[in-house]
Amino acid sequence: MTAFALKRALLPALALCAVVAAPAMAQVQKLDRVVAVVDDDVVMASELQQRLNTITAQIKAQNVEAPPIDVLRRQVLEQLIIERLQLQMASRAGVTVSDAELDQAIARVMQNTGASPEQFRERLAADGLSMKTFRQQIRNELLIRRVEQGSVNRRIQITDQDIDNFLRSKEGEFWKSPQYELGHILIPVSSSAPGDEVTKAREKAEQLAQQVRDGADFRQLAIANSAGQNALSGGDLGWRKTVELPTLFSNALQGLGVNDVTDPFRSDAGFHLLKIHAQRGSNEQVVEQTKVRHILVKTSAIRDDDAAYNLLIDLRKQIEGGASFDELAREHSEDIGTMLAGGDLGWSMPGQFVPEFTQAMNNTPVGEISMPFKSQFGWHILRVDGRRNQDMTEQYIRNQAANLLRNRRYEEELQNWRREIRDQAYVDIKLPNLKEEGESADSAEQ
Repeated sequence: MTAFALKRALLPALALCAVVAAPAMAQVQKLDRVVAVVDDDVVMASELQQRLNTITAQIKAQNVEAPPIDVLRRQVLEQLIIERLQLQMASRAGVTVSDAELDQAIARVMQNTGASPEQFRERLAADGLSMKTFRQQIRNELLIRRVEQGSVNRRIQITDQDIDNFLRSKEGEFWKSPQYELGHILIPVSSSAPGDEVTKAREKAEQLAQQVRDGADFRQLAIANSAGQNALSGGDLGWRKTVELPTLFSNALQGLGVNDVTDPFRSDAGFHLLKIHAQRGSNEQVVEQTKVRHILVKTSAIRDDDAAYNLLIDLRKQIEGGASFDELAREHSEDIGTMLAGGDLGWSMPGQFVPEFTQAMNNTPVGEISMPFKSQFGWHILRVDGRRNQDMTEQYIRNQAANLLRNRRYEEELQNWRREIRDQAYVDIKLPNLKEEGESADSAEQ
């Protein structure tokens, strides 16, 4: 009999013993009980009540009216059920969180609260939590997040056609358009003005442009010379995306950078000058790329962390002694996607790898091999084969667009995935007033 089966078998007996012994006890101590069976695990009444207390306090702190207690209890129990399923998936998949990662996450939580370590412990104690319990809660949150990200991202496929369609749309044009903080000077001249007036206006605009290039203050010149409606505020137009500007303006800005001023250009209202005071969202992206290869060793029932680490230490020594990194990667690496290529990951893009891998890669000089390090995928060593600065403007825009589209679909797919794992699981709710619709209390008690 498994430990779980034994636990389930003993529960009725324990309850019966409590009832029989009650008359003989001076004080009756209420025993914890199972409120839901979730595949190979259970949710206890104490867990449900503790989570319910926490969420009730959060709702109260936000000055929001809480739903009826029965509705809230059902929602909280469903949350706990989903979490149990996710944690079981993490266990089966071998997903782990190191103590170092956990310490960093807790440090961030403490930093956000602004409390000292002692004050933080006091706050936990006031909420009925020990530091040990809190650490386990944060560890579970990190495990759940990794399971969700790994499971949901595999369901989301962003194709080149999806990206092309988005970038060609009005929304895509707006999204990729850079944003400028602009100054504007208008030298007025009507479209029907005689040639000498037009020439005079053009010359004045050209003189002002040259003064700006020579260091004159654009805003002062705008106040003194511009006929634009923003003249008295130094000609400031504020922050504008190029797609929000008249085509005449956006065309004049092409190829200019911060602090540049346009040549005078004409509209029916007169001659215009634009100056770029600042810029946000520049499309030009020159990025540092790293060419890297690695060897991945995973832990298992027969290989723990120490064994994986020691194996990579041995491989590292062999490579430093003259062995081929490529050959050892083909022989030992468990990264199916790169092992046949000698562990070659090619030229990387910023944000392409998990933080642990990125940190090790950035800290390793060209031609050298890192010490073994652990990520969510297992243990690695890597070698940096080169670094370069590469103009990745077009690829950067496409990658950013793909991330935007993926993030939009993520929440919807996350809810779908949660519903699927809930529907596929064995769940037996033990509280009669929380039975799922269509399930009678009698049937659940059988």
